[in-house]
Amino acid sequence: MMTGLIRRSFARHAILLAGLGLGPQMALAQGDRATSPPEFARRADNLKPGQWVWAPQVSPTGPLLVYVDLSRQIATVYRNGVRIAVSTISSGKEGHETPTGVFTILQKDKDHRSSLYNSAPMPYQQRLTWDGVALHAGGLPGYPESHGCIHLPYKFSQELFAITSLGATVVVQGNAATHMRTSQASLLSPVNAKGELVKNEPLQGEEYRWQPALAPSGPLTIIISKKEQRIVVLRNGTEIGRSVAQINDADPGSHVITLSTGNDGKPHWLYVGLPGHEEDANNVVDEAVLNRVRVPRDFYELVRAQLKPGATILVTDSSVGASTGERLTIMDAVVPAP
Repeated sequence: MMTGLIRRSFARHAILLAGLGLGPQMALAQGDRATSPPEFARRADNLKPGQWVWAPQVSPTGPLLVYVDLSRQIATVYRNGVRIAVSTISSGKEGHETPTGVFTILQKDKDHRSSLYNSAPMPYQQRLTWDGVALHAGGLPGYPESHGCIHLPYKFSQELFAITSLGATVVVQGNAATHMRTSQASLLSPVNAKGELVKNEPLQGEEYRWQPALAPSGPLTIIISKKEQRIVVLRNGTEIGRSVAQINDADPGSHVITLSTGNDGKPHWLYVGLPGHEEDANNVVDEAVLNRVRVPRDFYELVRAQLKPGATILVTDSSVGASTGERLTIMDAVVPAP
């Protein structure tokens, strides 16, 4: 009797995994934990489709950030600016492309089912947009095949679900079809307090706009667009500020910087080691880099007053929805500092 129950339970489990595009052996063998930074780095750089590696002890505490590289079909998890986990993914297929941008986790549901696709299971769902884009466990064939969501290995999605919180930042960049590193589309996908998508509102003759009451609490995400010479501030996915800027940076790549607590107990801006910039990982942002960005003094002071560990800066060539033909005016500009 007991043997029959076990067999039926295993069969049901196998059916669930098959629905996710995972067989029983793959679910158990796709991922692994690394016990040392060198071992973690070696495994993370040699992942095959469906594989992942997890090393939370490399950085036990601090703010989280998830960076999804559509070009490489890889998701990387950072804690306190340090890479602690890497996984292969499957993003949206042609006609259902995963949107690029800076998102926050809006909702978590470990037993979620799709309201769009025949109640399909989406285990360990972490919603990024209210129109259906999310991180969740799903099929991993080695190429983009989802309807827009970001599929993760089942066990990896479970581990990630356990350490994230609402409002955590998720950056999605790249192009799965053409292997571009940045997107020409706008990075912004802001929502209001009701979870409704809102339009970008370019500055109209103003130097800056500041509306913190639109999202009173939560982690800040600051986007610096070199392409449009603009800075946009999001909190919990809602745009609360926008400013003109003067950004002198010839590097065509993207960088993520996080405000973390150092060993001295004080906050420091640290680089996150993005794909292609792994050598940046955990390096303190120096004065020379800070000197490349200049913003109106009043805007800088307003933003600075809101900064707390966990704040994230994305430096990118992508758009932030600035209108064309605006004349850039910088008055009383200052050099940002922590």
